[in-house]
Amino acid sequence: MKCSVAINSPGVIASGLRFLCGSVLGGTLVCGAVAAPAAAHAQTFSIHDVLSAPFPSELHASPKGNKVAWIANDAGSRNVWVADATAEGALTARQVTAYDGDDGMDMGEVRWTPDANFVIYTRGGSLEGGGAVNALSLPQGAPAQEIWMVGVGGGAPRKLGAGHGAEVSPAGDLIAYLSDDQVWVASLSSTGATEQLIHDRGKCSAIAFSPDGKRLAFVSTRTDHSFIGVYDFGKRSITWLSPSVDDDDSIAWSPDSKSIAFIRSPSNNPYLFAPRKTGDPWSIWVADAADGTARRIWIADGGIGSVFSALQSDRQLLWSADGKIIFPWEKTGWRNLYAVSMSAARATAPTPATPLTPGNFEVAEATLSPKGDEVIYASNSGDLNGRHLWKVAVATRKVSALTKGEAIEDSPDVTGDGRVVALQADARRPLEPVVLGADGNAHVLAAPLPGTFPLKALVEPENVVIKSPDGMQVPGQLFLPPKDARKDRHPAVVFFHGGPPRQMFAAWNPMDAYAYMYGLNQYFANKGYVVLSVNYRGGSGYGLEFREPPRFGTAGASEYQDILGAAQFLRARSDVDPNHVGVYGGSYGGLMTGLALSRSSDLFAAGVDYAGVGNWLGLLPPSSAPDAAAVSKLAYDSSPIATAAQWRSPVLFVQADDDRNVPFHQTVELADALRGLGHAQVDQLIIPDEIHDLLRHQSWEVFFEATDRYFDKYLRGVN
Repeated sequence: MKCSVAINSPGVIASGLRFLCGSVLGGTLVCGAVAAPAAAHAQTFSIHDVLSAPFPSELHASPKGNKVAWIANDAGSRNVWVADATAEGALTARQVTAYDGDDGMDMGEVRWTPDANFVIYTRGGSLEGGGAVNALSLPQGAPAQEIWMVGVGGGAPRKLGAGHGAEVSPAGDLIAYLSDDQVWVASLSSTGATEQLIHDRGKCSAIAFSPDGKRLAFVSTRTDHSFIGVYDFGKRSITWLSPSVDDDDSIAWSPDSKSIAFIRSPSNNPYLFAPRKTGDPWSIWVADAADGTARRIWIADGGIGSVFSALQSDRQLLWSADGKIIFPWEKTGWRNLYAVSMSAARATAPTPATPLTPGNFEVAEATLSPKGDEVIYASNSGDLNGRHLWKVAVATRKVSALTKGEAIEDSPDVTGDGRVVALQADARRPLEPVVLGADGNAHVLAAPLPGTFPLKALVEPENVVIKSPDGMQVPGQLFLPPKDARKDRHPAVVFFHGGPPRQMFAAWNPMDAYAYMYGLNQYFANKGYVVLSVNYRGGSGYGLEFREPPRFGTAGASEYQDILGAAQFLRARSDVDPNHVGVYGGSYGGLMTGLALSRSSDLFAAGVDYAGVGNWLGLLPPSSAPDAAAVSKLAYDSSPIATAAQWRSPVLFVQADDDRNVPFHQTVELADALRGLGHAQVDQLIIPDEIHDLLRHQSWEVFFEATDRYFDKYLRGVN
């Protein structure tokens, strides 16, 4: 690869690449000719190839019939696809929008109209929050974030309004949506007919129509507490549901539209990124939607499970047809589903909850069947390193497995006629929408993979266990080079995911950024590296004790023990060159990279830190608590910057400068500190106007290619 490689894009990314190739790398042109890898194995595919499969997201089943819609991101071109949820689904898959080009325009928040003839979606802005994004550095400014509607047969999409978070009314005549944190409505039949429905001094979110369409519930966040309001379309008035000093959210309407269930959590939020196993208990309330009076029907026990642990689903509460509220709870140290009967609303004391999915595993997502009698959920029951689909009958609590095997499934949904759809991936096949057939098999709904995708050249990672110095057993996935390359010793790379409540699999990940990084790990293995992906403590999938470990994060950086464990795991292998081990990761994985290099440069020869936290003090909220000074000191001591004087290994800092998740100043401060010390080579790749979860496909490729060249130089000696 040469510096002169053509980049067909605006100058923002191209200039970023030229910057990397120039003096920022200490005068060494890292982008020079590196076609011949140091290992004996010849590279059989490129980063571009392994990222060439469209990434599906926002899978939603139609409320009527058997259709399914999703967003496919094909090299930055995002479009709505629709298919019939049948065994012949791939033959009926059709792209119903025609956006073209790597334009940095995010798409999501897919919704169906009740008749299943139209799909509503959001396009533009950041679905991470924070408003408009100008990823192309357009001189005229950022494009607007807008809500659109398109027919299932295609045709020209119609703009409904400027905003996001649309919900469709049960009658299918209008949408309610958010714009500048306020609630607006737009007609589905009249072009340009929009109106601000609610003028609220809080920030509105989580809008939800009542099943009869006569009311609209929403959350109003007011800095240190939140209310749930109910707008009555007939009276044009708002009723607040039992206002308190706490945080209310997770709206669930009763099937008869008379009541609303919601979650109330204490507003005394503790310090961020510190272990929190227990707290003041959260509770479930049910309110009269007409007058706002509410009653607590259930409260979590003190101790384990007293802090709410949310599903990855949009909805946390499900209201079954037989009058039960279904919710996630971590009572046993594992997030399972429970149910409490609505008869509890009339009882004199809160009623105990009934477990629906008992066992030492985690439920990740859950949805209710159209009849309201079954819950379909994704969990790692029976295999903590995997994820499959299950269903449980609400009335009988009978649990049935829906999928099995080496693949993983995510994002379950059910069509109006009862067909289960999901996203599925395995070690080689990337994420694809599937329907579960009567034959027990999963049938792919999407178009075939592109011919450039290196399906047969990918390796199957091995699930491994890493023993950290303090005794923690840490899961991971080991990617080995192809068999014809497994000779002598290889350079190695350790990868840390972000979050940290995330879980990597021995399969393509259901989250876009981690799917791309899984692809990069496959690329490194194909190139001749031994790659270790670490599900370090603080991550999800392995229970409360693993997710909230002692002295974690700002409370002592105990996760550093897993960095040492990963290094020791690789150094003990006869196929690894211990003097050429690199480390990389993004977000919290960038923090892990910083900790690795600042505390153990003797173990890691180089690192790439994408948007990592360098100094926890920059993220701690202001506090007047008596222990604030001690907490701040411990947070600083838990940061990479605290041990920067020990940092000797070269590092490439990569970050988008419109990052709304990790403040850009984190990279500025850490880079300045290291340059001031003068002990380590500090290099950088800054991508102007991009956000944390990079919107442009080319941004991902530039990031990954820079990482590849950096490890070529420092782990393989190739300039």
